[in-house]
Amino acid sequence: MITKFKSYLGQFEFIVGATLTFGMGFLVLISSLLYPDGGETINLSARLMPPFADSNFPLGADPLGRNVLERIILGGRISFSVGILSVAGALMIGTVIGLLAGYYSGIADTFIMRFADIQLALPFILLAITIIAIVGPGLDRIIILMILSQWVQYARLVRSSVLSIREREFIQAARSYGLPDSKIIFSHILPNALGPLIILMTLNVANNILLESSLTFLGLGVDPQTPSWGNMLSEGRNYVQTAWWVTVFPGIAVMLSVLGLNLLGDWLRDRLDPLGNASR
Repeated sequence: MITKFKSYLGQFEFIVGATLTFGMGFLVLISSLLYPDGGETINLSARLMPPFADSNFPLGADPLGRNVLERIILGGRISFSVGILSVAGALMIGTVIGLLAGYYSGIADTFIMRFADIQLALPFILLAITIIAIVGPGLDRIIILMILSQWVQYARLVRSSVLSIREREFIQAARSYGLPDSKIIFSHILPNALGPLIILMTLNVANNILLESSLTFLGLGVDPQTPSWGNMLSEGRNYVQTAWWVTVFPGIAVMLSVLGLNLLGDWLRDRLDPLGNASR
C-alpha cells in the first residue's frame, strides 16, 4: 500500500513538475513571437485596469497601462536565462575541479576544499550586495556572481562521488589496462557521478530564479526598464492595496516556476538516487 502511494506521489510530482516547468519554458521561448513589442507598449487609457475587465488585458494593466500578462511572459526570459546560464557555468567549473580534486587528492585537494568551506560560509545576498554596489548592476554581472558563488557546491558533490567511485573494481581494472587518467576520469568516473549532479542542477535553477528576482527587486539586478519578474514586483509594491494584480501575478509566476522545478527535482532524486529514496 505504501509502495503504491509513493508510486502515485512520484507520478503526481512528475506530471505537475513537468507541466509547470516545460509550460513556462515554452511560453518563454516563444515570447518574442507572441509579443514583438517587448511588452513596452504604453496605453494610459488602460492604466491600472483590473484583470478580466478587457480581453486585451486578461491579467490587467500596470501603472503605465502595459499588459501585465505580456510582461510576465517576457519577464520569464530574464529569470530562466539567469537560472540556466548560471547553473551551466557553475556546473562546468565545479565538475572539473571536483573530478581532479577527488581523483588526485593530495595538497591541492585539501587547499581547494578549505577554500570552498570559506566561500560557503559567506552569505550570498550580502556578498552580492557588496560586489554589485561596487561594479554596478547588470544581467551579466548577476550570472557571473552566481557562477563564482555556486561552483563549490558542484565541486564538493563531485569530489565526494569520485572518492568512492575511484576505488571500485571497474576503475581498478581500467588502471590495470593502462588507460590514461583523462580517459578514466571523463569516460568511467564522470558518467557514474551524473545522477546527483542532475538533481542539484534542477534545484539550483529554481533557487537562482528566486535569487535573481530578489536582487532585481532590491534594485541590484537587471535594468529597471527591462521586463522581469523582480522589476514587476518592485514596481507594483506601491500599488498592493489599490492594484493587487500588478504584484500578485508576477509573484505567482515565480512561485509556479520554482514549484515546478522543485517537484521535478524531487522526482529525479527518487529515480536517480534509489538508496536515498529508500531511506526516506
